[in-house]
Amino acid sequence: MSKRDYYDVLGVSKSATKEEIRKAYRSLSKKFHPDLNKEAGAEEKFKEVTEAFEVLSDDNKKANYDQYGHSNPNQGFGGFGGGGDGFGFEDIFSSFFGGGGGRRRDPNAPRKGDDLQYSMTIDFMEAVFGKETEIEVPKEELCETCDGSGAKKGTSAKTCSHCDGTGQISVTQNTPLGQMVNRRTCPHCQGTGKIIPEKCTTCHGDGRVTKRKKIKVTIPEGVDDGQQLRVSGQGEAGHNGGPAGDLYLVFRVKPHEKFIRQDDDIYLELNLSFPQVALGDEIEVPTVQGNVKLKIPAGTQTGTKFRLRGKGIKNVHGRGIGDQHVVVKVATPKKMSEKQKELMREFAGIAGDAPEEYSSSLFDKIKRSIKGD
Repeated sequence: MSKRDYYDVLGVSKSATKEEIRKAYRSLSKKFHPDLNKEAGAEEKFKEVTEAFEVLSDDNKKANYDQYGHSNPNQGFGGFGGGGDGFGFEDIFSSFFGGGGGRRRDPNAPRKGDDLQYSMTIDFMEAVFGKETEIEVPKEELCETCDGSGAKKGTSAKTCSHCDGTGQISVTQNTPLGQMVNRRTCPHCQGTGKIIPEKCTTCHGDGRVTKRKKIKVTIPEGVDDGQQLRVSGQGEAGHNGGPAGDLYLVFRVKPHEKFIRQDDDIYLELNLSFPQVALGDEIEVPTVQGNVKLKIPAGTQTGTKFRLRGKGIKNVHGRGIGDQHVVVKVATPKKMSEKQKELMREFAGIAGDAPEEYSSSLFDKIKRSIKGD
């Protein structure tokens, strides 16, 4: 099945900005993440979204994709595969001229191990301030019994006699254009170029075993939901002495009961009583860094927004600190005593007509009454 266009996968246009691409990825990764979405096909969609984001968020990869699409210009007609049974330029020359001579990949050359992805759920405050922690990841490592050779202790692997250690066999066909030579993966050694007469009893000839390994990681201060962290060298073990792959941590941040995060800013909805916004007040407001005093001017309206500079979240890339925005919401009492109702009726009767000092005095009575004084 051919791959979908990366822009279609994320639902953005080719002129989309990095911020638009990032927001689209965050939304879709939450929607299809297998820890949150148990529907069939969610995991495949999550992988597709992640692959699209990794390409479109990188300037070089995006430029290459915009020019060549899913094809890799360095691989000719072979696409991204680079090996296996597909035709490359060398196969085309072999087809027309009946020869070999093309470059063959050494099956025993060192190769980097596969990368791993680990989804990590953390609390809101852990994302704000970061922390050092330890995770346990299932990963493949070299078998200690055979040192990764796959052969039984005291024995060794032999060169495959069918492909002479190349990992490929040539199949020649006669056509009207002449002899066509097609190279395929050797079915006897599965492309490794080696045969193991006596397999290791621990790994059964694979040379690798799956273990759960504890890894110490540092959650960066200011990390946001959906962001990734690369832990170098903590992926699957390499092949033939090659380096290990990398581990990618994907962070899932739990919502906070009071704070709402938007990028590096924090929003807090603050319920105030009618006397507080009408007469003004000085109150303590919670922030991620502790309580701070905030002066509420007299006559403050519901929906008014106050900005507390530098009381947000430290940018994960070190680009400053966000702000906290306090949004006022006037709370209307659901239950009132007869005395409170009487005072409110009195206020309603004189609103706009009474002298300022009388009105202020009545407000004080209402305020004390609502507070229960």
